[in-house]
Formats: sequence, C-alpha cells, structure tokens
Amino acid sequence: MSDEISFNRTFETPPGRVEEAAPNVRRILAPNPSPFTFTGTCSYVIGRGKVAIIDPGPDDPAHVAALLDAVRGETVTHIFITHTHRDHSPAAAAVAAATGAVSVGEGPHRPARPLRIGEVNPLDASGDMAFRPDLTVADGDVVEGDGWALRAVTTPGHCANHVAFAVDGTDVLFSGDHVMGWATSIVAPPDGSMGDYVASLEKLAARTERVYLPGHGPAVTDAPAFVRDYLAHRRAREAAILRGLERADTIADLVRGIYIGLDPRLVGAASLTVLAHLEHLAARGLVVTDGEAAMDGRYQIAR
Repeated sequence: MSDEISFNRTFETPPGRVEEAAPNVRRILAPNPSPFTFTGTCSYVIGRGKVAIIDPGPDDPAHVAALLDAVRGETVTHIFITHTHRDHSPAAAAVAAATGAVSVGEGPHRPARPLRIGEVNPLDASGDMAFRPDLTVADGDVVEGDGWALRAVTTPGHCANHVAFAVDGTDVLFSGDHVMGWATSIVAPPDGSMGDYVASLEKLAARTERVYLPGHGPAVTDAPAFVRDYLAHRRAREAAILRGLERADTIADLVRGIYIGLDPRLVGAASLTVLAHLEHLAARGLVVTDGEAAMDGRYQIAR
C-alpha cells in the first residue's frame, strides 16, 4: 500500500514446488493468491529427517498433500503457527492427524482489545477459531528439534497472538505476517492493534537476524534496515493522518486523501488500518473523537 519502502514483488515460485529458502529450510507455496496474500501463503519445513513445519497454511487438500509429500520418509515432530488467520493455521489439523506432530503457538485466536458495547467484529470470519496449540510458548521460549531450535519472539499487532520464530544459532527469523517484503502488514482492529504493532517492530529492530522468511512473498534480506523502513512508514502514515485531520474528520475521507490510486479491493483494509492509527493516536491523547474510536466516528486533532 505504499511506495515509500523498497518492496520486492518478484516471486515466481509455483504452488506445491519444494525449494530451498535458507540453509536447512524448505519452502512450499500454498495455492491461495489474493490481494491480501500476494501469491499465496509460504509454508516452511526446517530440518532433515526429524523436521518441523512452520505455518502449514489454509485448509486446502492440495496444499496439505504437497506438504506431506515434501516430508515423505521424514518424521514431522512439530507444527509451528505464527498466528491464527485462516491462511496460516487451519491446515495444522490435517497435518497433525497425518503425522502425530505437536502444534506450537502463542495461544488461541482472540481480539487485541475487548469489543465495545454493541460492536461486532467484522474480522471473525478471517480468524481460525478452532486452533488450540498443544504447546503454548511465551516470549523467549525455545523449542528444540533434531538439528534445529526455534526461539519464540512474541510480535502482537497484526494479530493478538502473532509470534515470530528465530532460528537459534543463525541469522534467520520466520516473521509470519508481521514483516513482509512485498507489502506492509494490515493492522485491523479489533483483531489488530497499531500500538502493539509498532512496539513489536521496535522489538525486532533491536534484534540481529538479517534474513526474514515471511508468510507471503520472498525472503527479506538486510532485515534490520527493512524494519527501520517499516517503522518510518508507520510514522509517515501517522503524520499523514494528522495532516489529513486538518481538512477531514471521517475515515472514509482520510482514506481518499491519503491512499491515492488504491486498488478498490483494498479500501476496506486501508480503512481498518487508518482506524488502527486513530485508536493509537487517541490512546496517546493526540486525537479526540465523538465517543469511542470507531469506523463511523468523527475525529479531530486534540487541541
């Protein structure tokens, strides 16, 4: 949604093909392209012989078959879930049933904040409400396998239970949807929180991993610099919203003024991201609204 970051949208991997994504890591693309998933969800296999799968993807029989074929003759010991959107976690049930692997995640799907009285969560359909990890991890927890160890790095924001996994002893991190090379991540209340998202970016910016393997699109190289660009983008978007409030007071008008030339299919996502920024600004006392921050509210700069 922005040209301010040097995105890499060159990613011609076909669904189902197994390819090396990093040392000791294989990638298999799911056949679920869309404006929100780019060319599809990237599932990863780490290790050889006794392996783990990271983000098995959507409940798609063809993709589940491709994953199981990729690890034929090997033992799948763990299934790691970065977050519980329907393009990332539903296939865990079928893969676990076929392999007996233990699922690992931060916790079940939940909103980032309590719903307000009368508020309906428009994003319920995008969440995998059925997933419950067999093993729950907190920030810094390490799960070890045969020749690999993954360290949980909790990164809420895009989703309340989002967690990245750093490969101990390497410069590789599985970043889920928190940082992607092809586009910025959508932060959509009440499932997402811009305050949490920015704090998680700052947390990643302080880490040393240089290669991120994201949930969609190609690997991110020189990740620390890329995360700094992500942070600068969010600060620039916030500044644009504050400027926009000098002449507009609704989210619809802000989106029209800020997202010039936006794909019409992404207007809803842009509106939710602006709402996330407004909630963050209101929490810091920089913006006020007629009642609680909401999609149909009116906003102005706090004087």
